[in-house]
Amino acid sequence: MKYGARNHVRAKVKSVQRGDVMSLVKYEVTEPSSMSSVTTTESVDELALKPGDEVFLLVKAVHVLPMKE
Repeated sequence: MKYGARNHVRAKVKSVQRGDVMSLVKYEVTEPSSMSSVTTTESVDELALKPGDEVFLLVKAVHVLPMKE
């Protein structure tokens, strides 16, 4: 299956809490992955980012879309 999303991880459904309208699905990441970001140069300079630095990635997204192969 082809798709345009670049930031994706393989995961396993850990639990499902069903609600009347919305349900909470928890996932466990099952394989190492990588992510990319487009970051302002000002932020890169402010954080002094360079290859090999260890950082936390905070993901801000409108949706997380599960899909089965």
